[in-house]
Amino acid sequence: MMVAHVGLLSFSSCIPCVPLPSRLKFSFTKHKTLTMAAMSDDPICEWILSEGNATEIRGIRSIGGGCINRASCYVTDAGSFFVKTNRSIGLSMFEGEALGLNAMYETRSIRVPKPFKVGPLPIGGSYIIMEFIEFGASRDQSALGRKLAEMHKAGKSRKGFGFDVDNTIGSTPQRNTWTSDWIEFYGEHRLGYQLKLARQQYGDSLIYEKGQRLIKNMAPLFKNAVIEPCLLHGDLWSGNISSDKNGEPVILDPACYYGHNEAEFGMSWCAGFGGSFYNAYFEVMPKQPGFEERRDLYTLYHYLNHYNLFGSGYRSSAMSIIDDYLRLLKA
Repeated sequence: MMVAHVGLLSFSSCIPCVPLPSRLKFSFTKHKTLTMAAMSDDPICEWILSEGNATEIRGIRSIGGGCINRASCYVTDAGSFFVKTNRSIGLSMFEGEALGLNAMYETRSIRVPKPFKVGPLPIGGSYIIMEFIEFGASRDQSALGRKLAEMHKAGKSRKGFGFDVDNTIGSTPQRNTWTSDWIEFYGEHRLGYQLKLARQQYGDSLIYEKGQRLIKNMAPLFKNAVIEPCLLHGDLWSGNISSDKNGEPVILDPACYYGHNEAEFGMSWCAGFGGSFYNAYFEVMPKQPGFEERRDLYTLYHYLNHYNLFGSGYRSSAMSIIDDYLRLLKA
């Protein structure tokens, strides 16, 4: 999914599907001031003018469009609200996003936009209203690593691995059925699900069969590791990371679930995490035995998702990881 606030556009892929932010021109639509009388046919305005404590909407600023959603800033006398709309997708996608944002928000660790309202659009589709965050220029890697680790440490689940609802990563469904065993969860609901999609979409039996061999033989990679269900952002790459005007890290546009904390680094190839990030992270959440051997296993999920979303350009990267693990595990 795409989230946009002042100074940033984010997409759930490293592939730009609109012009880069530096070329994007924000537009400010000067409406007649919208008041209570204008709210009856617009559920977004209705919520802002009733539950949002505003008495007038002074303008709507378009913040571009992404691969999936349209984003706008509603400027009011009570502050600004960030709104995403989708004309073709129902409530479930934004409901999953809102539940994830709220779960991260409740950890009181790293800053995320607070979700306010999810609802249907009268002509079809859905919307989500959330806190508008004014972004700053800081990209403090140490602060990001520390705050992310604090979220992982605070956000624990007694239900096991999964989430209360299924959600999406990009536009791909993400299955979050509660499972007591991490290896089973990751094999079935992450790698296995993506492999099935690849076989269905492309008839790719080879990557499916090799991937299934990896799933059946990957348990030794977790030897001596202590694995607890931690709350994960789930799609953490540079487009979903920013900071507020005070320099505090902000993370956006999640695909949340409770999983092994190391799975959070699966998009590191698009995140630019440096040494200071990892050093700060591991001061709070100590590195587990076998961390380096498992890194590509978590990258594989995202390469497979990109293969399913964007096509064959990502197939070779996914297959290379699978082949390397099959050799390592002698499977």
